[in-house]
Amino acid sequence: MNMVRDYPFDMHEIEVSPLYAKLRAEEPLSRVRLPFGEPAWLATRYADCRLVMTDSRFSRAVAQGLDQPRMRRQSTGDGIMGMDPPDHTRLRRLVGKAFSARRVEQMRVGVRGVASRLIDDMVDRGRPADLVVDFARVLPVTVICDLLGVPFTDRHRFGEWTAALTDDATAKGDVLYEVGAELEAYIGDLVAARRAEPTDDLLGALVYARDNGDKLTEVELVSLAGAGLLTGGVETVSSALPSFVFALLSRPEKLAQLRADPNLIPSAVEELLRYVPINTAAMFARYALEDVWVGDTLVRRGDPVLAAIHAANRDPEVFENPEEIDLTRKTNPHITFGHGPHHCIGAQLARLELQEALAELLTRFPTLELADGPEGVRWKFGVIVRGPATMKITW
Repeated sequence: MNMVRDYPFDMHEIEVSPLYAKLRAEEPLSRVRLPFGEPAWLATRYADCRLVMTDSRFSRAVAQGLDQPRMRRQSTGDGIMGMDPPDHTRLRRLVGKAFSARRVEQMRVGVRGVASRLIDDMVDRGRPADLVVDFARVLPVTVICDLLGVPFTDRHRFGEWTAALTDDATAKGDVLYEVGAELEAYIGDLVAARRAEPTDDLLGALVYARDNGDKLTEVELVSLAGAGLLTGGVETVSSALPSFVFALLSRPEKLAQLRADPNLIPSAVEELLRYVPINTAAMFARYALEDVWVGDTLVRRGDPVLAAIHAANRDPEVFENPEEIDLTRKTNPHITFGHGPHHCIGAQLARLELQEALAELLTRFPTLELADGPEGVRWKFGVIVRGPATMKITW
């Protein structure tokens, strides 16, 4: 049996540990141990990661109740990410109506307006501003709360809950249970209000599905609307956006290229999604339901496998010059949002938010820079996502 390495590997800002490349070349399936749970295989090649995420011989449902590899001591269930088809398919179908390409595109003008208003607020308050606190965290919270139909006066609470659910504080303490209970109670109250007075927002639609024979349980409803959509719909964007800005400010030639041709923003967002690590570590282990060959390694039945998206997105077998940011990259099949049945259902909305946020920032702040230089950025490496915790900017 291969040696077992402590995981996640060393992290620094938006850099990816060079150990990923070494493993990808020499030991594409290696043994790792996360802070909690049993050891697992770590897949680092693009093809192997896609196999593990799509092949029905690997299961997420089996992981529930096991001592699965994880970043937190607590194991509270993974909601929709802990399901296999057909249960997973059933929930995706219900929520997918709200995230269709057509409906998401209809939200573009509204998202642009939110981004513009947040920049107005930063300008009014004066320089410097904190891109994380004043912009990157508020934008996706506002968007997802609009989608769910959360009262405007309660939106700050959602921002606090999201931060708490993904922060290091939940790794060893009881914060996760406390925050989870508060969030579930709040969503439960909203559900009761929708039953008393139906609405046409996403939460209203889910309540209608629950109450009209669509086989959505009350537990599934609260979990899906709360931690599922909240964490997935907020934390990815709020962490990725300041990391993207940091990457561009650290490479003036790339920033100048994007300013000179704003039409590159969609491809730039895809390239930054590929290049910039968003998750702290590979997560959501898939368990082999039978013996499966993954590349040249036989994974035995019952073994958990983690897909290292960081490494897959830098695989030279798939991406030309993978260690370089190419804002004009034509073919970019990155798997930042996952692949297969568990591909992030809100991926198109996240893309739209990142596109509009970058466009507004670059347009409104032609002299955007870090107020205290790169060394003034404080970084977080939480239990789920990584990125700047505070990032002072000026213009």
